[in-house]
Amino acid sequence: MSAADWGIIMLLSLLWGGAFFMIELGLRGFPPNTLVFLRLALAVPPMLLILRIMGHRMPRDGKSWGQFFVLGAINAAFPFILFFWGQTHIESGLASILNATTPLWGVVTAHFLTRDEKATPARIVGVLLGLAGIVVMVGTDALGGLSGSVLAQLACLAATLLYALAAVYGRTLSQSTMTPLVVATGQVTTAALIMLPVMLLAEQPWNLPAAGWDAWAGAAGLAIPSTAIAYFFYFRLIDSAGASNAMLVAFIMPVIAVIVGVVALGETVEPKELAGAALIALGLLAMDGRLLPKFSASASA
Repeated sequence: MSAADWGIIMLLSLLWGGAFFMIELGLRGFPPNTLVFLRLALAVPPMLLILRIMGHRMPRDGKSWGQFFVLGAINAAFPFILFFWGQTHIESGLASILNATTPLWGVVTAHFLTRDEKATPARIVGVLLGLAGIVVMVGTDALGGLSGSVLAQLACLAATLLYALAAVYGRTLSQSTMTPLVVATGQVTTAALIMLPVMLLAEQPWNLPAAGWDAWAGAAGLAIPSTAIAYFFYFRLIDSAGASNAMLVAFIMPVIAVIVGVVALGETVEPKELAGAALIALGLLAMDGRLLPKFSASASA
């Protein structure tokens, strides 16, 4: 990869790692579903502006928008609901660590739902290491019953599974004539439309007290840097470096999120969370072929 690609990886790690801090700010003034809607709705205008500047146009056929609707549901609206609700019970650093399991579930879903992305020995080892990391972080709490913390962690894990399913489904769109930025804009637009009735029915925002500036700053930070700008650079990275290299963002993002949580929010990191994060990181490295190069080489031969 070029120096520019590595620069984009670091930028995305900051934008998405910092998103968990923005969620904490936003939840100070908005309930989860309202914050999800604001993140998506506020991101649509700048994404449409970027499309216009780059000379792209959104499709007008029903089939494309139906695909956007499915992708918006499983890759934005529903996982955002799960993560935002989860962060009302767990700290941002732990949520970011759980988010890093997305590539692990990607291996599992791709193995069973595709014909050309079967699991290699190195990837299987990576999944097992990642699952061990999850058990270390969640397992002892689960022994005491399904407390709010355990349910929140399970919600975050369910969200990462949805992300993995979305990646498999998204292959059908990546093989079309639509550019990645068009797909991203369609996804965010339909996700905002999905969240509008959910927000209105579940939380009746007109009855909520006025949110403070910090909550609005969190919502704006989620919408502009962490959604509109991040998607632009993410799909540019995929175009220049490939999807597998773009996955390297998952290595760095939790580190950024934990540091921001400790410094800006005064959060604490428990030893079991560090141990679990280390196992998940080892799992990602194994999947990337850096820990088990012989297995990776033999699998691709």
